This record gives sequence, C-alpha cells and structure tokens, in this order.
Amino acid sequence: MLKTFLNYFANLHNYEITSYSIIIGAAILFVILERIFPYNEGQKIIREGFFNDLALYSIAQNYILGIIIFSGIISYIDNTTGISRLKLFANVPIWIQLIFFTVTHDIYIYWMHRWQHSNKYLWRIHEAHHSPKKVDWLSGSRSHAFEILINQTVEFLPIVLLGSPREVIAYKGVISAVWGMYIHSNINVKSGKLQLIINGPEMHRWHHTTGKGRNRNFATKLAIWDWLFNSAYLPEGKAEVYGLKTFFPSNFIQQFLFAFRSYKKNPSPSPFKHSMEKNSLTR
Repeated sequence: MLKTFLNYFANLHNYEITSYSIIIGAAILFVILERIFPYNEGQKIIREGFFNDLALYSIAQNYILGIIIFSGIISYIDNTTGISRLKLFANVPIWIQLIFFTVTHDIYIYWMHRWQHSNKYLWRIHEAHHSPKKVDWLSGSRSHAFEILINQTVEFLPIVLLGSPREVIAYKGVISAVWGMYIHSNINVKSGKLQLIINGPEMHRWHHTTGKGRNRNFATKLAIWDWLFNSAYLPEGKAEVYGLKTFFPSNFIQQFLFAFRSYKKNPSPSPFKHSMEKNSLTR
C-alpha cells in the first residue's frame, strides 16, 4: 500500500501538482486566518479528533475512495457505455466547464444534503459529518465513506463521460476541497449581501450547531439555493455549540461501523422527525 501511495505521487502531472499545492496552501492560509480573525475565540488548532480528520479522513480515506471511484465505478461505467469516446466537452473551454460542473453539482448537493437530513437511512451516513464539536477548516473532511462514494461519483462521472480533459477533474476537485475548508473555517467573515449568493462560514456554521440552524443552510458553494427554496437561516449573533445531541464514537473505525447500528437498540431519528421550523431570516 505504501509503495503504491508513493508511486502515485511520483507520477503526478503538473496540473495535479498545482492542484495539491493550491489545496495545501489554502489549508495553511485558513489556519492563519482562524488565528487572526476567529469566529469562535479560543478554538485550538489541535482539537479533539484532529488527527483522525487529517490522517484518516482527509488522506487515507480519500486516497482509497479515489481508487474505488475512478478506477472502479467510473471506469466500469465508462467502459460499458463508451460515452466518453464521443468527447462531447473536449473542445469546450476549461473555465466554462468548471462553471458548468460546479453549478450543476452544487444543485445536486443541495437537494441530496437536504434529503439526508429528512431520511433516517441517509442521515446515518451523514451523521459523522455533524459529529465534530469544534468546527474549523478541517472538520468538513469528516464524512462517512459511503457519503463520499455517492457524492464524488455523481460529481466526477459526468466530467469523465462527457470527455472533458483530465485537468477539469483536478481543478473541480480543488474547488470542492478549498470551498469545503472555507465554509467550515473558524473565520469571522462578514460578506454582507454577497452571502445571498455565495456560501461561507456565516451561514454554514449555523448548520453545524445543535440548535435551530442544523436543519437549515444546506447549500455548499452557492447560498442562493437556500434563499430560493426557503431553507436559509441567518440570525443575529454567532453560532456557539456544535456537534450532535446524541452519542457518537471517537474512533475512526467505530465511526464507520456506527452508521450500520440497529435502529431498535439505539434509535437515531432524523433531525427532520418534526417539521421544519418556521424560517427566520433576520440579521
């Protein structure tokens, strides 16, 4: 495994090296900005679950799932259908492709995310993402393997089937990674009316609270979906208490297996068991 891992990085293309460099650089920048402009003061860099989130979720799990998704699922579908041979997007400028795939995937993520909060089975594989008690640039990486498997297959399959250059896959991955770090970051961002369109920590941190906002603010990159579909929540003040109201294990393996526990012995109802609270859009 280690040899395969090292060979992978030894054979990276320039655009892949650029992509990883941007992600690492962005992570360092977010850590610095969290120290200078903290949303919640007093949060530590090395907080509970930090090494699990960095080493196991961000690196090991993403590496293994990347192989399964691209070399397994997407490769099989592509070889079976042969759609990518048509190269439908081969001559479309890369910047247009990135806008197209970012917006279309963001619409999917909004509705999928909202569904995960209303379906008790899908909530089980989304639960891990809400378990961190401190929300920062790294906490967003904590997602169950099955959730990543579904969402990243949906994210990258169209790019491959439409015959896009491999650079599009890499750059789309950068957008998702950096934006994911940004919306979870412990940075006191004040974007004003831009928050009506672009999502950021102002809204998304409320989504990770144990209170009213946890069943709101489903958007990832574009907050406009929440405002359009009546799920936005942006009150006065700041979010303070994060995580789950129920028990959740701290061990990575236990967190993976916890999604498959019995409903009878330890029921974990969807946070949408009761109807969605009346929307509050006060600032």
